[in-house]
Amino acid sequence: MQRHPLVAAMSLALFAGTAATTALAEMAPLEQQLKELESFQVIAHRGASGHVPESSMAALELAHGWGVDYLELDVQITSDGELVAFHDDDISRASNGEGGINEHTLAELKALDTGSWFNEAYPDQADEAFEGTQILTLDEVFERFGHDARYYLETKSPQLNPGLEEALVATLEEHDMIESGRVLIQSFEQDSLLKVHALNENVPLIQLVWYYPSDDDNSRLVEWTGVTPGPQEITDEDFQNIADYAAGIGTNFIYEGEQVIDADFIRQANENDLQVHVYTINETDEMERLMEMGVNGLFTNYPDRLLELVD
Repeated sequence: MQRHPLVAAMSLALFAGTAATTALAEMAPLEQQLKELESFQVIAHRGASGHVPESSMAALELAHGWGVDYLELDVQITSDGELVAFHDDDISRASNGEGGINEHTLAELKALDTGSWFNEAYPDQADEAFEGTQILTLDEVFERFGHDARYYLETKSPQLNPGLEEALVATLEEHDMIESGRVLIQSFEQDSLLKVHALNENVPLIQLVWYYPSDDDNSRLVEWTGVTPGPQEITDEDFQNIADYAAGIGTNFIYEGEQVIDADFIRQANENDLQVHVYTINETDEMERLMEMGVNGLFTNYPDRLLELVD
């Protein structure tokens, strides 16, 4: 008996989907991670930091429970060589301490309250449970979530954190985060990424960029560190130079209310084997707009909002 064309088409699509899923499952974990980057990624910026104190265990647990693709954290190094998850170079905004984070030992940082500031800054979301929140070590994060999560880690201010790359790669290897396809490393500093690459060439890297108007000509965009020309002038060769060591680009979308990248930028990057992840998008309308433009992932403080659009 000949099958109805619609039934045949549905069977073929089901077979193709099953075959693709099987092929993906048979890949090595690192290869599977890189393949999955071609799909849209929900990146929880410092965890669910729009709801609870950033980079805290509460922020990570909330985002992980929602099923995000990546937990995003900034990594810095203490004066006694311990890796911690903290964004700012100075600890005064997000703790009750003062001074540079790398001027303090881990014990000194652990004694700080990194949660009460959130209650003061966001009284509508205040919770007494946030008081006394401790800074996290990277080991603590890995011990909590292990290989059940993926991590999007930034080598933060490497010029202020000597030895950061070596300590980070050693920690990733110790926890088997690289070959298991569990981690991406991002940085604005190309030299930092190249150092990571030299230490372990299998670590997938993301080159962060920040575009803004030139001081000399505000009609012309430039990139903060000069790693690429501005989007109007960028070429395939410029993208290829990044693709030589990185799997993607993390970029801003808006600078002082003005759009700095467009769908052509995203398309050109993709054509040169680079995924495009945009930071930090918190409003639903901008999320939808960027998804329509073809971005491969978004950093957000509100992963619950983004997950509703993806689902």
